[in-house]
Amino acid sequence: MRSHHIAAAALVFLALGCGHAARLPLEAGIGPNPTIAEPERSLIPTVHVAKATGWTFGLQPQPASGLAVTRFAAGLEHPRWLMVLPNGDVLVAETSAPPQPGDATGIKGWFFRQFMKKAGAAVPSANRITLLRARHGDGVAETRSILLASLHSPFGMALIGNELYVANTDAILRFPYSTGDTVITAPGVKVIDLPAGPINHHWTKNLIASPDGQHLFVTVGSNSNVGENGLSEEAGRAAIWEVDPRTGAHRIFASGLRNANGMAWEPTTGALWTAVNERDELGSDLVPDFMTSVRDGGFYGWPYSYYGGHVDTRVEPQRPDLVATAVMPDYALGAHTAALGLATARGSSLPAPFTEGMFVGEHGSWNRKPHSGYKVVFVPFVGGKPEGIPIDVLTGFLSDGGDARGRPVGVAIDKRGALLVADDVGNTVWRVTGATPR
Repeated sequence: MRSHHIAAAALVFLALGCGHAARLPLEAGIGPNPTIAEPERSLIPTVHVAKATGWTFGLQPQPASGLAVTRFAAGLEHPRWLMVLPNGDVLVAETSAPPQPGDATGIKGWFFRQFMKKAGAAVPSANRITLLRARHGDGVAETRSILLASLHSPFGMALIGNELYVANTDAILRFPYSTGDTVITAPGVKVIDLPAGPINHHWTKNLIASPDGQHLFVTVGSNSNVGENGLSEEAGRAAIWEVDPRTGAHRIFASGLRNANGMAWEPTTGALWTAVNERDELGSDLVPDFMTSVRDGGFYGWPYSYYGGHVDTRVEPQRPDLVATAVMPDYALGAHTAALGLATARGSSLPAPFTEGMFVGEHGSWNRKPHSGYKVVFVPFVGGKPEGIPIDVLTGFLSDGGDARGRPVGVAIDKRGALLVADDVGNTVWRVTGATPR
């Protein structure tokens, strides 16, 4: 009988769940001063999921004029994140969400699990870091090996000296590494536990080392959309941590960041930047995802407000004292683009206009109609600050019918200056170069 109730509820949810279409063009939510629309609240949120199909033979993403794209490696298992080692080897985290028995429960949770399956996100985690090596300089990884296996939904990676740090969903581990290693057999040493548990709503934990190697910075996403699981479940979350890799001592470096993922050091100012997914279920025009420099001690609003002082009335109790201190992000990337990957152009060999700024991998979201994201963009910088509108780098991840051939996630610059893009639905790492390499 319960299955009949769920099936009946599914029909209602799907009938109502198409939701409200965007009233503003996506561009209105992009730039240093985005338009912040009035929130749209409804019992059933806007649901617009692109069905994951993968790439059919002969198809690949479309590069911008003056660029070319090739498959660096194919046949991977849900590649999400990338790191380039000093010798040019490329590490890719083949990973997916761990079991989360306490997250998205009830009928609504059941529907969202179905939507995640449709989007290609509900796949078993390979739980490994794979090493890709291009021996001949032709932009193709001829060899691959499993560097680390039996991890727990790994994501971020960082190298400090001869020590490789990996962020599992629940802990940072340290492994010995020597240049040229293709397999690490030594057990990992736990540096610090990270918030996880049976809910673990935003499970990805990214890592970046400080330029001097003295600290690690770790992204820890919120445990809910907007605190609906109780604020006690948000301890230490929606934040970037600063960690001493030698002792595990840590502190909250910045907070109020719902789901920060990509991090990069801006080369002109030396500031830490991050790409952040903002909250859902306020309509197709809210809330713009963003990239921003990260202030030590800064509070960025979540869950009490968004884009500075725009109060989210869904949250109880309210905290006007915190809202008054909320930092305005530097640059909006559009509502529900699901900006994840972030990489500075420093070291890139791509031609102008892709020489000074940051690349952003936009995974694409479910809460906007029409779709947004599903591409890689470049945000130009001048003097260490974003300047102008984003430029498409790699598109074509959505078919004309709205299916997802691929979904870009992590981005990185390889040893030869090409842009690498992890595509978790296409199970491919793409490599973008100038059409006529410099």
